[in-house]
Amino acid sequence: MKMNNLQNTKEIVVTANASGAALYSQRGYLVMIVDVIDMSTSVEIALEKGAIFAYGASPDLTRAPVKVNPEQIGYLAGQKALEHNTEVILISEPRYGSYEEREKKCQKVIRGIKRSKAKIADIIPNLGAEIAKITDFDNKVVICVSDTGGVAYDAAFQYSTSITTGTVARTTLYKGNDPALICAQRAIDLAKGKSIAVVAASSNSYEDILAAGHIYQIIINKGYLSL
Repeated sequence: MKMNNLQNTKEIVVTANASGAALYSQRGYLVMIVDVIDMSTSVEIALEKGAIFAYGASPDLTRAPVKVNPEQIGYLAGQKALEHNTEVILISEPRYGSYEEREKKCQKVIRGIKRSKAKIADIIPNLGAEIAKITDFDNKVVICVSDTGGVAYDAAFQYSTSITTGTVARTTLYKGNDPALICAQRAIDLAKGKSIAVVAASSNSYEDILAAGHIYQIIINKGYLSL
């Protein structure tokens, strides 16, 4: 899905998967990763609860046909934490496994954080809105390590840091259409006049596809192409 304006070279597209995220990041688009269950929703909650930065990253093993580098994301997030005199919280999978299982899936990210000399405050499950009840995100740097949204974010990160996340799920502060409106406006603000790619984290996830299309339509309705 694509829309542009003949009087303007910027465009808005909807795409899917880590390969789509990588492609449009390489082309210089602002990339929004939409992984409703649960990566982008978890990130939204973390930001609402005071996290100062949030990243996505691939787990140690992925079958995505694109380049990822979770250790580098861990290192950069760790540096950001040190700059702000804070710690890193990891959001990982499996959702209902043990701490040790979650830790095992993100050893590359952890290696990067340790290389930066930053400290890890916690490793919590990727549960979307429920993470608000688990730990204190205030003034923390967050990395969500997940098989879909995290991999898509990581793939886009290899070409640009112009990446954000979006969700349509209710949060601790907002419900109804408000989360989608907030995420769409964030994309507009961060894009600063360039093209936007809204990425459904998985083409096998109907909720991601519907959510990405909805946010895409909101961005258009806000008149971004004519700004």
